[in-house]
Formats: sequence, structure tokens, C-alpha cells
Amino acid sequence: MTSNTTVFGAAGEHYVMCQLLRRGLIAALAPVGVPNADIVVTDQIGDRLCAVQVKTRRDKGSDGGWHMGLKHETIESANLFYAFVDFGRDLVSQPNSFIVPSHIVADVLRRSHQTWLATPGRKGQKRKDGNMRRFLPDYDRMGIKIGCGDGWLDQFRENWNLVTQA
Repeated sequence: MTSNTTVFGAAGEHYVMCQLLRRGLIAALAPVGVPNADIVVTDQIGDRLCAVQVKTRRDKGSDGGWHMGLKHETIESANLFYAFVDFGRDLVSQPNSFIVPSHIVADVLRRSHQTWLATPGRKGQKRKDGNMRRFLPDYDRMGIKIGCGDGWLDQFRENWNLVTQA
């Protein structure tokens, strides 16, 4: 049986694919098992090719972010983009998407994680490193001062042109 998170992730992928197709791009789901891309994209004549990795969330949790991993700190390509999709609280909420180049995602994840590791925990203890990362719309709110406070993601909101012009 397929888990709810798998189905929810597929909903995000199809939503992103729909947005790309609406803009005249050829977009298709990548084969199962492709490690760094959920969607492959090209133009009408096959001149351009890029990939999109989709991260999907609902309006749950306190930080408003998306789960990422250690590997995302090193995945950088001029032809790879992330689509961070927030489906909101319920089925009538309008989805929000943030289209972010992979080099920016990698940089922000590296800097935020290193800053988090360098700050003491709640009880003053040294933090333990792990493989989980969070991509956040407001790192300042979480006490991680890296120049990515409230509104830093606005420049990427619904910025599908980053993909169409890749």
C-alpha cells in the first residue's frame, strides 16, 4: 500500500508538471530511482534540457519549511532547479510555489546548517550533527542569522521563468 506522504509528494510533482506544461514546456516525470530529479524539462524542439526536484509540504509544523538532506548541500547544477510547493492548510488553499536554482539551495543549506551547529542547544549543549536539513522561508525566526530572514524567498515565488529561460 502506498503511504500518504508518497501520494502527497506525487501531487506536488504533478502540480509542478502542470505549471510547466501550461507555460509551453515539455515536462515529464523522471523514471523511478533517478536520484536528483523528479521532472525532466525541455522546450518544444528539444534545444534545452533541465531538471526539477520537487519538495512538497502542507501548512504543518512551526518553521514553515521543507525536509532536505545532507546530500542537498552538494547538488549544484545550472540545469537543476527545486520547486518548493506549499499546499497550505486545506484543499481550498491556493498552492504557493518557490522555484529556486540548485546552487542557491545548496549554499543556504550549507550556511544554515553550519550556523545551527555552531550555536548551543537549549540547555547550552553542543549540537549533534546529522543528515537532516531544513529549507526555510525565514531562518531568522529560528535564530539562524545568515541573511535569509522573512521574505527572502519572495524573489522565487511562482518564478517559473527561471526554468523557462534555463
